[in-house]
Amino acid sequence: MTRDRRRWAALAVLLVAEAMNLLDATIVQVAGPAIHAELPGPAADVPWFSAAYTLPFAVFLITGGRLGDIFGRAKVFKLGVAGFVLASLACAAAPDAGLLIAARAVQGAAAALIIPQTIGLIRARFDGGELAKALGTIGPVMGLSAVTGPLLGALLTQAISWRAVFLVNVPLGLAVLLAARLLREDRAATRPRLDLAGTVLVVAGTGLLVYPLIDPAGTNWALLAAGAVLLAGFGFQQRRAAAPLVEPSLFAHRGFPAALAGSLLFFAVMTGLMQVVPMHLQLGLGADVRTAGLTLLPLSAGLAVSSAVAGAWLVPKFGARVMFAGLALLLSGILAMQAGGAGAYPWALALCGLGMGTFTVPFFTAALHQVRPHETGSAAGLLNAVQQLGGTLGVALLGGLYLGTGSATAAFGAGAALAVAAASAVVPLTTRRGAPDLSSRRGR
Repeated sequence: MTRDRRRWAALAVLLVAEAMNLLDATIVQVAGPAIHAELPGPAADVPWFSAAYTLPFAVFLITGGRLGDIFGRAKVFKLGVAGFVLASLACAAAPDAGLLIAARAVQGAAAALIIPQTIGLIRARFDGGELAKALGTIGPVMGLSAVTGPLLGALLTQAISWRAVFLVNVPLGLAVLLAARLLREDRAATRPRLDLAGTVLVVAGTGLLVYPLIDPAGTNWALLAAGAVLLAGFGFQQRRAAAPLVEPSLFAHRGFPAALAGSLLFFAVMTGLMQVVPMHLQLGLGADVRTAGLTLLPLSAGLAVSSAVAGAWLVPKFGARVMFAGLALLLSGILAMQAGGAGAYPWALALCGLGMGTFTVPFFTAALHQVRPHETGSAAGLLNAVQQLGGTLGVALLGGLYLGTGSATAAFGAGAALAVAAASAVVPLTTRRGAPDLSSRRGR
């Protein structure tokens, strides 16, 4: 592969786009109550300010990756960034909550065109050891975006307006578009077909499953059942599709389905907590948006520290079993908030953050460890999609429970139950038949 000095600049372009999109998944969580105060409507609108973004982001991620295979990853990437910038402007100018929610949905769909192209475009410019180094930059950027989003949202809302939360995307997006000429076009060697039937089934099924959980009128069990039926139909359709959205061979090994279930449940807890805490502080206790954002800072710090420690020491020494220590810390933090109230939030959230970082490092390593080369793209896309779907469900379940009962204690109880369920779901990743050997001690 020809070496050129511009390849690192091209990587920076991709990373800025990653950060811009992932920031937007969390930046509104703190600003939601302030938006609600200015755009009158039911309190049930607040979870939708986040869920309207993450839901289309989740369900279109795999399709977005396939479009890059078909039409070219650089072309689809630039189209997604342009759509994201325009949708951000629409969000900032929204005169009412309904139009804001609609613009957020367009933002999420545009993000689903951008994110899946990153790995392919990096591989088009790097190889060998440099490729591993370049791919290794994605994780820290994702983590930094996730933990700084709520704080940045709070500061911008407090200092300027909630509209600035969306306007910050405009200069970033325009800079990415201007620098996108650095990207080298890349597409699949064999042009695949787009699975339209699979796309319709997964989008409709997921939407019907999530909407009733956020619907202020109460849970609509008929819609939930219809969503479950459509998603089951999607699973059967993928087995028979000539060009499936999901590689069927991924499900031949029991570890990957366990990873999907664990990802769904864990990110439901993580995102749900980051939604409920700011809502309770602002709507329930009357705190300002800056206070709510700063309250989440211990969680961010704990996540950053524990991720570094887990990657450098815990996982090499103890392997995938470290996941259970992370979930135990997370559960302890949730129970402390449930028992101690707002006074316990700072140190309890730090405990939650330590648990989140301790869990995520061994989890993603174990989840992708036994995936074969031709399954990598589909596996990464599916895990990312399920992660976003889990976040949407967390906002719907925990946020909806808080708004429905007015009780943070009830929402934290549901979060604790989801954490326990996540621990049960990932057991196959640590048993003899399903577990990869991640520890350097035992791998020698």
